Amino acid sequence: MSKTILGTKLGMTQVFDEAGKVIPVTVVEAGPCYVVQKKTEAADGYNAIQLGFKSLAAGKLNKPRQGHLAKVELKPLRHLKEFRVADPAIYELGQEIKVDLFAEGEWVDVTGISKGKGFAGVIKRHGMRLGPASHGSHFHRGTGAMSAAGVSRVFRGRKLPGRHGGLKTTVQKLQVVKVDPERNLMLIKGAVPGPKKSLLLIKSSVKA
Repeated sequence: MSKTILGTKLGMTQVFDEAGKVIPVTVVEAGPCYVVQKKTEAADGYNAIQLGFKSLAAGKLNKPRQGHLAKVELKPLRHLKEFRVADPAIYELGQEIKVDLFAEGEWVDVTGISKGKGFAGVIKRHGMRLGPASHGSHFHRGTGAMSAAGVSRVFRGRKLPGRHGGLKTTVQKLQVVKVDPERNLMLIKGAVPGPKKSLLLIKSSVKA
């Protein structure tokens, strides 16, 4: 089973390696997470565990969520996410999973919700080329021809203006630069999806 943890994006900064080279990194508050529920193939049809992350005031949770967490004597948690595992028996209810699950130099895949950019045209949304900019062209940022000649319909999947961003996105094979177990921090090389304070799913990856 690949190692998995939930985290919150704090922002970006830069660090220096031993040779003095600048490395851009994203700072992530990863864990601690808690095992809230175990699902087995015999009882539920598949093997999985449910992790909880980020404590909050009890009054901000509804009664079903409070009762769900009270079964395993856990404090109120903001996020609950389920992950498939090969063998749920190796986990214990209430078990704490911390950032030291990962080590420096490991490769991870990071999943989050990308930044929403609102309604956008084809230039910004799909990277299409600008039309002629001269006076009187009447075509600067248009979508171009909608279909082939004589077809009289628009084919499914045509790139058009619309809502840009705000989608589940995964960036694969990012390297862990540093792990700070005392502050539950992880420095990941490069950028990851989503705005600051957004929820991230970090799981181990195999470098190609």
